[in-house]
Amino acid sequence: MASDVQQQADATLPNVTVPGVRNVMDLVTLLGLILSFALIIGAISMGQSDANFVNGPSVMIVIFGTMTASCIPYTGMELRQSLSILFTSFLRPVRSFSQLATSLIDLAVIARKKGLLSMANYENQTKNEPFLLYTLGLVTDGYNYEDIRRILELDIEKEEERMKRAASILKRASEVAPAMGLIGTLVGLVQMLAELENPEAIGPAMALALLTTFYGAIMGTVVLSPLAAKVEKNAADQAMAKTMILKTALSMIKQENPRNLEMIINGLLPPSLRINYFK
Repeated sequence: MASDVQQQADATLPNVTVPGVRNVMDLVTLLGLILSFALIIGAISMGQSDANFVNGPSVMIVIFGTMTASCIPYTGMELRQSLSILFTSFLRPVRSFSQLATSLIDLAVIARKKGLLSMANYENQTKNEPFLLYTLGLVTDGYNYEDIRRILELDIEKEEERMKRAASILKRASEVAPAMGLIGTLVGLVQMLAELENPEAIGPAMALALLTTFYGAIMGTVVLSPLAAKVEKNAADQAMAKTMILKTALSMIKQENPRNLEMIINGLLPPSLRINYFK
């Protein structure tokens, strides 16, 4: 009889399905870069002159100068840690925040009905979200409210700091690129003034002066600055997902009403992604 009652109680529990995170190629970023360069190349091609927009010294000053000058304020370890994040700026983490919010409230409902130790039974359902799996491990291991809050907040802070450091490298590079273009312009002007008596040398020197500014503006405005904004957005999305998980764990430990957790999570989500769990 007791077994039948237990089975009926278990049947009323939510079916937890935690969505995973997929990194897919961000076509908007990729197409934006391609179309930006296509527009510039198209404008050049439609010009009436046969001017050559390729200049080796200009490329060397802007690209390699930007890379070396941008690395100066950072340590080798910081650059290595940020390198993987910079490479993933062309990827878009696909995560359903609404579905994640629903799954978190499902877990909170189960924890309130069956106790915190019941969370140990949901490892398979939460393995798609490593931070959630780690958090539930802390809950079932008996860590208290303050310990879990401190551990998880430190984890979120360190990860956000790491991603913001990668974005800061790109931001600095976007500021350095136009400056390197200006340096190249000054180099070209000095060479031009030194060769005023030689008309044949004025053209290449003027090309160096103008093209370095051109390359620097493109590199800073079209490439580096948008990628820095993309890394910052990915960092904000990841921090929001982890904060939702943190709030869920703290609500479980305090044995709060899941309706309160729903309001807290909806407060973190933008209006278009908010859920209505308790209809």
